[in-house]
Amino acid sequence: MTAVLFDFSGTLFRIESTESWLRGALAEAQVELSEAEVAEVAQALEAMGALPGGADPSWLPEDVASVWGVRDKSAELHRAAYTTLSRHVRLPDDRLHDVLYERHMAPAAWGPYPDTAEVLRALRERGVGVGVVSNVGWDIRPVFREHGLDPYVDTYVLSYEHGIQKPDPRLFAAACEALDADPRDVVMVGDNRRADGGAAALGCAVHFVDHLPADRRPDALRPVLDLVGGAGPRANGTAPRPAK
Repeated sequence: MTAVLFDFSGTLFRIESTESWLRGALAEAQVELSEAEVAEVAQALEAMGALPGGADPSWLPEDVASVWGVRDKSAELHRAAYTTLSRHVRLPDDRLHDVLYERHMAPAAWGPYPDTAEVLRALRERGVGVGVVSNVGWDIRPVFREHGLDPYVDTYVLSYEHGIQKPDPRLFAAACEALDADPRDVVMVGDNRRADGGAAALGCAVHFVDHLPADRRPDALRPVLDLVGGAGPRANGTAPRPAK
């Protein structure tokens, strides 16, 4: 393998908990709630799937359903989808809906998985190209810079900047082109079998990880180093191509 493509949320980074997200927004807006109210509101927000990168909605209201499937095609659609979801939860101050949305884009709201830095650093040392391919409605580059990981990423291909979403093969193709890599020599690493699995249409190998809290997923990225080294089979069950 000459290059590795990574998904962002649930693969390299994990968003903070819904309660932490809510507390951060409350502090910024200088709004106070009792501990019981914080727990109740956080539970309601989580059920609605209002935290981007968090749990999926338990149900989709009619005013969100029409944009949900295309929310990552633009910044405007992304914001509209998630702030509309949050507005289905009663908050003490209407400003909080926008404050919550802004909060989720803050680098402090995200933490890398325990093995993210180790794996990205090892790939750089081996001369393997690294791209981040994400369905997202905002610029995630500051998150990588804040956590000192931007030097290990060669290209970012973000859905909202291209107007297309995974599993559309064109998004993966753009990343391979930016890395000057033959898709057949690339592995895509992600947590969503449908979205990230779209890379297989180009001939990429695909490796899946589970979208779990960081303390429950200490080393799921490390097998990628074996794939790059040609030690393991391709995700579709065929043997890796011989190294060039």
